[in-house]
Amino acid sequence: MSFNNRTRRIVPQLNTASLPDLIFTVLFFFMVVTHMRKTTVKVQYRMPQGTQLTRLTKKSAVSYIYIGKPSHNAAKANTRQGYSVQLNDKLATPADITDYIADERQRMSPEDKTHQTVSLKADQATPMTIITDVKQALRHANVRRINYSAEKAHK
Repeated sequence: MSFNNRTRRIVPQLNTASLPDLIFTVLFFFMVVTHMRKTTVKVQYRMPQGTQLTRLTKKSAVSYIYIGKPSHNAAKANTRQGYSVQLNDKLATPADITDYIADERQRMSPEDKTHQTVSLKADQATPMTIITDVKQALRHANVRRINYSAEKAHK
């Protein structure tokens, strides 16, 4: 018996010519879809829970102010009653909010200036004296829309 007479089947090789195109297409997809974080949060906060919540519609017109206890790697400066106010990537005081809002308005388009909203992301145990100081500073900066961030209450 001779086994050499059998026809050998040749497996076609995989064509990898279009593989780089596929990889770049997937890479481009993830670059477009992924949301990059703009600021590094230097305060610890647990958002309060609520039931009547709505989403912000125009995120380009929103400026964020974080209020909470300073994290371990953040400087302990600018604390009041153990809580700090964060504007962008730096810890600040409520007196710095007016300048912060003026800088934010300069970077916005004219349409966004009319819809400017400040979102307060405060720890649920933050004393109201700090919240009141921030609100007074926003009033002096002529901010008309203030949003309090919360998460949906679990039932």
